[in-house]
Amino acid sequence: MKIITYNVNGLRAAITKGLNEWIKATDADVLCFQEIKSNPDQVEENYLENLGYKGYWYPAQKKGYSGVAIFSRIKPLHVEYGCGIECYDFEGRVIRLDFEDFSVMNVYMPSGSSGEERQQFKFKWMEDFLPYAKKIADQSKGLVICGDFNICHKPIDIHNPKSNANSSGFLPQEREWMQTLFDNGFVDAFRHFNEEPHHYTWWSYRAGSRGKNLGWRIDYHAVTQNLVKHLQRAVILPEAKHSDHCPVLLEIKTS
Repeated sequence: MKIITYNVNGLRAAITKGLNEWIKATDADVLCFQEIKSNPDQVEENYLENLGYKGYWYPAQKKGYSGVAIFSRIKPLHVEYGCGIECYDFEGRVIRLDFEDFSVMNVYMPSGSSGEERQQFKFKWMEDFLPYAKKIADQSKGLVICGDFNICHKPIDIHNPKSNANSSGFLPQEREWMQTLFDNGFVDAFRHFNEEPHHYTWWSYRAGSRGKNLGWRIDYHAVTQNLVKHLQRAVILPEAKHSDHCPVLLEIKTS
């Protein structure tokens, strides 16, 4: 199974930049999009159905904001919309598909970069999400949590760790939370295969950051330990340029 996570920074905008053609060429089984900023009725009818995908949408209540969606060629056994916590579900931050072998949870974690209020909201999310993720993992055959985590885990994951030491997304509390996640039964799939520096998934639009590869790795596949033996590869796809993020691909062998 090929699973792609991609913060598209507005699905309608990404479509105008050739997203559909890229999806056709990539031929993934499951597409997890974050920050879709749209409802199904705002996108062309039967979007991606001609490529064999069924869409599962969980947009934010606020128009043009946040939201997640999963497009899958494999019919799930169950679809879970939201996480049952109203303040996060209002913003459309979690959707999960349960398949025969494991579950895929698509998340768009909050950003704290706009100010202290949103940073505190992010800290509350972190506090609430970890036990929720562990509960779902315990109830499932295996769990892949993918999406935009809005956190760089280690200095290797950010182009200038010293100057960003006090930046939201690289704060000590955030990085410790990521470590706690990986200490509690989850594995960073990309780092399982690749420990090299200079691999990023988001770049600022400022000062030609993407062209200079001055980025942050904030998009992940976190997989439960029991799935590690089934991992085939995990790669970042920086040539896809429909957003300020780029996609990350995970391949898992299924029965």
